[in-house]
Amino acid sequence: MRIIVTGANRGIGRALFDTATARGDTVTGTTRQAPEGPGWLRLDVTDPASVRAMAKAFGDAPLDLLVCNAGVYADKGEDLATGYPAEAWAESFAVNVTGVFLTVQALLPNLRAGKGKVAFIASAMGSQAQAQGGSYIYRASKAAAVNLARNLATDLKPEGIAVGAYHPGWVRTDMGGAGADVAPAESAGGLLARFDALSVATTGCFEDWQGAAIPL
Repeated sequence: MRIIVTGANRGIGRALFDTATARGDTVTGTTRQAPEGPGWLRLDVTDPASVRAMAKAFGDAPLDLLVCNAGVYADKGEDLATGYPAEAWAESFAVNVTGVFLTVQALLPNLRAGKGKVAFIASAMGSQAQAQGGSYIYRASKAAAVNLARNLATDLKPEGIAVGAYHPGWVRTDMGGAGADVAPAESAGGLLARFDALSVATTGCFEDWQGAAIPL
């Protein structure tokens, strides 16, 4: 498969990049930093010009799978009375929601050419049914991302393009912390299995990395 993984320079994104490459897929990773070499493109999802430049650099090749992984968790540990500044809301939605949409939009010709799939790396923290309080910005942005995935699924299904949203588990990354219970490679392997299983019959799904449905 020909795959693009956004935010692939570290964490879950890097694990997805490495695991997919190891199994023989042709993987392009994106990073806000200088690209590492062949197979990498520069992308700042908050900059529409950067998104367009990335799509132009990728070219006209059909795309089998777009993994929208780039994300931020800007409000970890914030206090309700004094925290959650407006700029953190703006940054989080720019990356976790708007940037995801712009990336899908820019690569839509490639997805159409390949009858491809789109996978959103979401979070169970975006489930409204599992609202546990705190982390308001991250939760709201991930809930919006899941909503975006499900509505794109509706609109793209007639074209044979499937869209799913996925919780990667609590993963030992910079975002998840050292106390998390899932190794990045383990999460990546499970996620790739879920992406392989995604089809127009299951489009709009919201699942964890092991295939369990997450309530909306």
